[in-house]
Amino acid sequence: MSARRAALYGLMAEFAAPDGLIHAVHAAREAGYRRVEAYTPYPIEEVSEALALRHSRVPLIVLVGGLIGLSGGYLLQYWINVWAFPMNVGGRPMHSWPAFIVPTFEMTILFAALFAVLGMFALNGLPHPYHPVFNVERFAAASRDSFFLVIEAIDPRFDRAATADFLRRLDAREVAEIES
Repeated sequence: MSARRAALYGLMAEFAAPDGLIHAVHAAREAGYRRVEAYTPYPIEEVSEALALRHSRVPLIVLVGGLIGLSGGYLLQYWINVWAFPMNVGGRPMHSWPAFIVPTFEMTILFAALFAVLGMFALNGLPHPYHPVFNVERFAAASRDSFFLVIEAIDPRFDRAATADFLRRLDAREVAEIES
């Protein structure tokens, strides 16, 4: 029985400082690599800009959730007070919109918050308890003091030897293969 070799996910380069990572990300993008990811122990704005990350769709999802909550909350109260269970209390009109404001506002906030959480989970692909980068032993330092650049094997320009040489020329501490 022979051991089956795991598929290659990509190559990971470790850098000691954020400047090295930022330079490496710029160099990788200029070299034509598009399936590139960076891991840092703290947020670095220059890395996000260098990766050319697209803007998040979460604000649009939150807006849609808020509008659904607003219209749903208002229409529910209108339907209850005007059609389903009309009660004339004190001679007030059935459609008394000022009384609908607070519950409508609360439904807007509730739906916007729910859509924000669910949208964030959906867009991030969560829950995702496993990622191939965890197979590299040195990756544990990503939460402490090291900076990592990963070029995925599905990138059209990826070539195992050429990409490894490219990463080594960027003064990486170490270049490791990531198995799926």
